Amino acid sequence: MSNRVFRILALLLMFAVLAGCASLPPGVERPVSQAATDVADTRLAAVAAASVDAEPPHLSGLRLLPAGDQAFEARIALARAAEKSIDAQYYQIADDATGRQFLRELRNAADRGVRVRVLVDDLQAAGQDALLAGFAAHPGIEVRMFNPLAVREGSVGARVFFSMNEFSRINRRMHNKLFVADSVLAISGGRNIADEYFGRSEPANFIDMDMLSAGPVVAEMTAVFDAYWNSPHAYPIEHLATGISTEAARWHFDRITASAAASDAAPARDSLGQTSIGPQIAAGRIQLQMAAVRVVADSPRKADPGHESLADGVVMNGNLDLMQSAHSEVLIASPYFVPGRRTMEVLQQAADNQVHVSIMTNSLATTDEPLAHFGYARYRQALLERRVALYELMPGDDEHEAHADGPHASLGRLHAKLAVVDRRWLSIGSMNMDRRSANANTEMSLIVDSPALASQVAGLLRNDRLPRSYQVRSTPGRQGIEWVSQRGKEEVVLSQEPNATAARRLRLQMLAAMVDEELL
Repeated sequence: MSNRVFRILALLLMFAVLAGCASLPPGVERPVSQAATDVADTRLAAVAAASVDAEPPHLSGLRLLPAGDQAFEARIALARAAEKSIDAQYYQIADDATGRQFLRELRNAADRGVRVRVLVDDLQAAGQDALLAGFAAHPGIEVRMFNPLAVREGSVGARVFFSMNEFSRINRRMHNKLFVADSVLAISGGRNIADEYFGRSEPANFIDMDMLSAGPVVAEMTAVFDAYWNSPHAYPIEHLATGISTEAARWHFDRITASAAASDAAPARDSLGQTSIGPQIAAGRIQLQMAAVRVVADSPRKADPGHESLADGVVMNGNLDLMQSAHSEVLIASPYFVPGRRTMEVLQQAADNQVHVSIMTNSLATTDEPLAHFGYARYRQALLERRVALYELMPGDDEHEAHADGPHASLGRLHAKLAVVDRRWLSIGSMNMDRRSANANTEMSLIVDSPALASQVAGLLRNDRLPRSYQVRSTPGRQGIEWVSQRGKEEVVLSQEPNATAARRLRLQMLAAMVDEELL
């Protein structure tokens, strides 16, 4: 054994021993707090009231946010208008231009006297202790990390590797996405806070969807936030980012966020013809669709190690129940689709009842999670046998992408989590149709009874996305599947999976053999 190899192994062993000794701080104080209720005199409360019909009182006001630039502008506009409180809950707030601008706007709100609570899942926050501690060092701001790893240094992969002794705990992640201003207006859906979710990344951008909400549904969402915020899984950042003085942390945050790009401009109208949120707030009324809506959310207890949650999870079961209620049509968009037993049973029932099911997901060429795609690929033939119309997003860029989802030269990756049932019901939220979302991650979705909103989503998927997708179908006359695309009036048929070289397939097969499907 060479000296170099020996030194590397010795270092790995030392780090493993040190990591094994790492533990979360004991006796952590978590002051209990609740969503702000003294908000009736705020400008946003007046805007929300003007935007929602008073009768019938159980309906809420909703608006889709399909374009990344408008979705970011909406968050910034709400942060700038807030007067009493901002609550933000995300799986990821990246240390990039978007993340820094977002946090800077929240700091500015706190400087105006707004109470700011930010809850972030800890997994993707590698190397961000100084940033988040500096943010929390400002008066009026609290930051808590959900289910933190004891290992604070290193990349995401390194932190996971050196925390394998706690795998049953750290495998459970908070995947929720929620932003609430003054307890009266909320944004939820599929987007995290990072460049690629808002059309700001050059290599690739996510095609995603959010929902802006006002009315009684917001109280349900703030209750979900409070449950997570006050959970024993939420650790104040100051108990994790030790060794950083308050003044130094605050100075560090102010310095690195001062130069963050201040681009929050958005096109005058999105692909649905809707104008930006900021000008509507300034005008005193946001154009919303009135609809009955309910919040379906996993409990933070789902993150308990060894917790026996309901099979498939509350949110997954809510979506499967919705699919099972279909009479004519189900349209699903999910970036990762790894169905379990009950999902396959629901799809078989749909086939037996002559319900037309269409599923849109990423192709191997567009996915950011090849292993999850391999898990899905195992089910393709069985899905086709259940008469599912299967579509996989093609790689490529065009002028439409530049308007709706990012720069002209960027690759579009599907990230929206949507289901439309009978052109009446809509599910939108953070949950992927895979085993990880079902069993390991906490999720939140809205289930909406609105033919208007359901038709908007179905139209966006069918008119904008399906023409830019491969249709996967059984090969006529023999075993196998093929990928079909349209180039003008010409049908292009591929008998081999696009971008699937023999070497790549072999790598994925070897990795998949070592990874339980329940982790995908």
